[in-house]
Amino acid sequence: MVIFMALIVPLPFTWRRKLFTFISESPIIAKLQYGMKITFIFILILFIDSVNRVYRVQVELAAYANTDNARGGAAVLGGSERMEVQARKFYSQRNMYLCGFTLFLSLILNRTYVMLLDVLRLEEEVKSYKGDTTRKGSSLTDAGAPGEVGKLRKELEAKERDMENLKKQVANMSQEYNRMGDQVSVADTIPKKDR
Repeated sequence: MVIFMALIVPLPFTWRRKLFTFISESPIIAKLQYGMKITFIFILILFIDSVNRVYRVQVELAAYANTDNARGGAAVLGGSERMEVQARKFYSQRNMYLCGFTLFLSLILNRTYVMLLDVLRLEEEVKSYKGDTTRKGSSLTDAGAPGEVGKLRKELEAKERDMENLKKQVANMSQEYNRMGDQVSVADTIPKKDR
């Protein structure tokens, strides 16, 4: 539960990123995680064993109940025998619940850790899209600075206007070329003496 609380405590983004980077890259933490996985495998084995014990105690209680019913209810479990069976039932159920909740907690811890890593990755992407250039080692120069998108849009509009002007000039030059070509061809078709 301490690990779970450490994972969900609200920390500033940079602290959380450094913490999770340390957790992800530290060889000591990797060995601890490996040890925890082995521990949870043993707890799974204990859980299976405790479920088996609960089942056996239930079968034993049902057998005592059947023998009592077969005898007409005359013979009832003795006080010490009944207490011993009830104690075994209690201990096996307690172990089953403890192991089960511990396994459930391990699943919650794993899922929380994965979700927090996803959140950190998505926050990094959002910051890169918004243009956070304060990060160390950032290769972005001015590509995401505040106001850069508006500046780039204005440049794009100016380039589009230039392109439209060039298209108009090309169309006018083409018309003029065709007109001049028609005049030259008409002049070439008229014989020199008629000129």
